[in-house]
Amino acid sequence: MSTSGFSKARLHRMQDNLERHVESGFAPGVVTLVARGTEIHVDVIGAQAFGGAPMQRDTLFRISSMTKPVTAVATMILVEECVLRLDEPVDTFLPELANRTVLRAPDAPLHDTVPAKRAITLRDLLTFRAGYGFYFGPSVHESVTKAIDALELKFGAPKPRTPHTPDEWMRRLGTLPLVHQPGEQWRYGTGSELLAVLVARASGKSFEDFLRERIFEPLGMKDTFFTVPAEERHRLATSYWALSADKPVAIYDSVEDSQWNTPPPFPSGSAGLVSTADDFFAFARMLMNGGKDGNTSILSRASVETMTTDQLTPEQKALSPFAGLWDDHGWGFGVSIATKRTDLYKIPGRYGWDGGLGTAWANDPKERMVGIMLSQRAGFPSQNPLYLDFWTSAYQAIED
Repeated sequence: MSTSGFSKARLHRMQDNLERHVESGFAPGVVTLVARGTEIHVDVIGAQAFGGAPMQRDTLFRISSMTKPVTAVATMILVEECVLRLDEPVDTFLPELANRTVLRAPDAPLHDTVPAKRAITLRDLLTFRAGYGFYFGPSVHESVTKAIDALELKFGAPKPRTPHTPDEWMRRLGTLPLVHQPGEQWRYGTGSELLAVLVARASGKSFEDFLRERIFEPLGMKDTFFTVPAEERHRLATSYWALSADKPVAIYDSVEDSQWNTPPPFPSGSAGLVSTADDFFAFARMLMNGGKDGNTSILSRASVETMTTDQLTPEQKALSPFAGLWDDHGWGFGVSIATKRTDLYKIPGRYGWDGGLGTAWANDPKERMVGIMLSQRAGFPSQNPLYLDFWTSAYQAIED
């Protein structure tokens, strides 16, 4: 038995499982961190690139959609300061979203619209129910999808990024109708981009400055950026994209000409950050501790509990994509929440979110466990054996 809450032998089994995926060539490397209470266990395996320098504990990874919970926390800071309110329209700071129209039918042309039944609220943005969203695979909203491409509005993966400033991005977005009525259904991602603009306008600071001053610096997150400093690029891992299940991976974003080497015109609140295992652990630990990290208070416990409570109704889930996700999960503010025990690591109340470029994070309040996995191999979690084996191995190592 281990007094730490982890079995040392079973932690070694986790390392063996992850090393197997690196040795097979599935990914060049991985950094994992699991913590319970004061016990922290980190594994550093493989290399920063195929044939590259050894992986390090402080290697920088593109955390993509793990940016979304950071954006939600930034928003809740302003809610606590009464600058924003959850159920009030966002028109004051986002006038481009006032007086919306909505497609009459999913496949209707852009001009065939009806008036929105109500204004878009802050809660709509936080829960991805505003009427805009990213579509995986073929979309029935063909007219909107084509217009998004024509206007260079990026609703998906973080590369290539939009060339527009936040104000120009908002102006262009404001020319498009919603694809569904506000509050009607969940559509992925775009709510976080809108929140990034809202936070900047409501705070009077750039989104990047707000995150740095109100979250990163107080938590000691010195390695979390929208732009990797030139002197730190040697720590950036190469990002790989799987072409298909039966083909080898290809470079998605290299180090030498990385998109993250130059400041973005629009710092993405959805998928723009680069970070490390220890930096993101500071953020995750703050949420696990009810909004505090030591003597540093970022949010109240009430805000964290609201963020990590399922906000979707059965009707909203039924109308939304990812039908399988809702069988055992819900959605809060920037995080998914497990609602049913269907696997070793799916415990009701467990919350977090993953990054499509190969990263994952979850907090489990019941087990008092934080888990973080950072790799360079992109892919959906349900199709990623590295992801699946990390979580299985983390939970099988619990011993108390």
